[in-house]
Amino acid sequence: MKIIVPMAGRGSRLRPHTLTIPKPLIPIAGKPIVQRLVEGITKVCGETVDEIVFIIGDFGEKVEKDLIDVAEALSAKGSIYYQEEALGTAHAILCAKDSLEGNVVVAFADTLFRADFTLDSKAEGIIWVSQIDDPSAFGVVKLNNENIITDFVEKPTEFISDLAIIGIYYFKDGNYLKNELQYLIDNNITDKGEFQLTDALENMKKKGTNFAPGKVDEWLDCGNYKATVYTNQRVLEFIKDEDIVDSSLKIEDAKIISPCFIGKNVEITNSIIGPHVSIGENTKIKNSVISNSIIQTNSFLNSVNLKNSMIGNYVKISGNDKEKVQEMSIGDYNEIA
Repeated sequence: MKIIVPMAGRGSRLRPHTLTIPKPLIPIAGKPIVQRLVEGITKVCGETVDEIVFIIGDFGEKVEKDLIDVAEALSAKGSIYYQEEALGTAHAILCAKDSLEGNVVVAFADTLFRADFTLDSKAEGIIWVSQIDDPSAFGVVKLNNENIITDFVEKPTEFISDLAIIGIYYFKDGNYLKNELQYLIDNNITDKGEFQLTDALENMKKKGTNFAPGKVDEWLDCGNYKATVYTNQRVLEFIKDEDIVDSSLKIEDAKIISPCFIGKNVEITNSIIGPHVSIGENTKIKNSVISNSIIQTNSFLNSVNLKNSMIGNYVKISGNDKEKVQEMSIGDYNEIA
């Protein structure tokens, strides 16, 4: 089994946090989004994952090393491919054509999920979906009486289905997928100027490929900072029975309301932290109240009252009104006094 992760986009909706780091490396409860994604997929695969492929832009050597480490931590080979132009989802996947063979899971790195099932690797294809209240902003699938996908509809204006495609797909034959993607490129089949995976899926369906829905218990989006903070909250609930507060924590006259993730060498003084707060390593917090927020590494917060916030790396914030509750989205290396 191989996992293919297209992640070349910078994530403009999550700025300013993605100005200095690709969105899939933003931490959720102490781990990058992409790491939590591939860990979740590995758990439901039901067989050994021997290669994890990351399709990236020009992210630099450190990011590439971090991604290889993510794969190797799961006992898989890590491979890096590059998408130099944003030419659509089909084009992105085809950038990894040398790895498109055998059983393949394609997972776009801006979503997390919770599921309790084992992937049926004998199926021809599986498209993972989630039942949602308002499907008008998503691609959805329509099923027949045999639970086989009959239609793909992008952002329906009238109700077609409430099963939204979450961006994770299984293909029994990666080489077949590669050929269908190449067909789009060779014949310049585009939608709004981009080569789209859904066109390849439609062609495969017309040729007789049966795609079944893979339903998840919960689908979590990381599209913007508020959605990412909510995802952090939900993940903390999932893992609250794990040891997620590092033993190096220095705490004085402070209270931690679980669940919280606290990284290495964090110092908390005269503060109330939690619930649903993630704090990265080497961060110091004094005289503050913080709930439902992500605070990244090497930051210093003093006399603030934050909720529903996302604070980057190497940020310094000194407040003057601890009674005033604020919501903030502050990127790396900013100072606020």
